[in-house]
Amino acid sequence: MRLLNTMQPEAKGTVIYNCTPTHTIKAVAAKDNITAIKIKSGRMLLAYGFLRKVFEIFETYQTSIDMIATSEVGVSVTIDNTRNLHHIIDDLKKFGTVTVDHDMAIICVVGDLEWHNCGFETRVLDAMTNIPVRMISYGGSNYNISLLVRQSDKVNALNALQKSLFND
Repeated sequence: MRLLNTMQPEAKGTVIYNCTPTHTIKAVAAKDNITAIKIKSGRMLLAYGFLRKVFEIFETYQTSIDMIATSEVGVSVTIDNTRNLHHIIDDLKKFGTVTVDHDMAIICVVGDLEWHNCGFETRVLDAMTNIPVRMISYGGSNYNISLLVRQSDKVNALNALQKSLFND
């Protein structure tokens, strides 16, 4: 299958085969209309079951989570369905301070990105030097690195990644 670049339809695109080539980055994709939610709790480190309780809220409102990033004091998630956002926020406030960022986009770099294949993550992050990145998800899959950026930075992020990953 050949994937074409919607911003450059005349470009040769990317060919996807049945077998996975090793040590390569194959494509960059974006998903729009993302909302980021950060729950910060100073007690999280000692709070047994904190993540389970947070995820149960999203389950209650039948809202899928796209990305997750955690630290010792908080968790950030992204969603693309804001139908029950008000209720979700109200319930999450029981566990800590809640911050919401609207108008975000997820950028995914796809390929053979196993952790022992050195350097791919550095090339991705170097491309983002001039673009604010809200979240990074890497390690949950061997096949992608996901970056959360403002919707208004999406095109610049895609262009920077294209130049860094495919034009060198």
